[in-house]
Amino acid sequence: MGKKRIIEKSEEEILEEKNNLEATKKKGRKTKKRGVELGRIYISATYNNTSITLTDDKGGVLAWSSAGSMGFKGTKKATPYAASEVANVIFEKAEKMGMKEVDIFVKGVGTGRSSALRAFASKNIIIKSIKDITPIPHNGCRPKRARRV
Repeated sequence: MGKKRIIEKSEEEILEEKNNLEATKKKGRKTKKRGVELGRIYISATYNNTSITLTDDKGGVLAWSSAGSMGFKGTKKATPYAASEVANVIFEKAEKMGMKEVDIFVKGVGTGRSSALRAFASKNIIIKSIKDITPIPHNGCRPKRARRV
């Protein structure tokens, strides 16, 4: 089999290896720190879930989160508590990006829409406007024919 060689390293080489290992660990996936001061927040509150999307002022998506992606399951996804938790997560992401002013667009009729708005209002971010973009049918679909018995 032969003899095993033992390689002794100096303290400088050991420290250099540790620094290289730490540098590779820190290269994990991070949220890009952009200098975005103006942004838009789209809140989509349905009967089954609440999802919030953070975009820049042109509409390019920077971050998103939903009650389902945070681990809420079943009917708990549509609760006001779940919506406020999603809003807190999005606010932290916006804060990391340096966002100061937002326009909020609310869509849907779910129970989480007002609590998500309240969560953003309680944070130290300037809300320039709040707009409801829920689609409303003007004349609706053609009704079903009358049933003949």
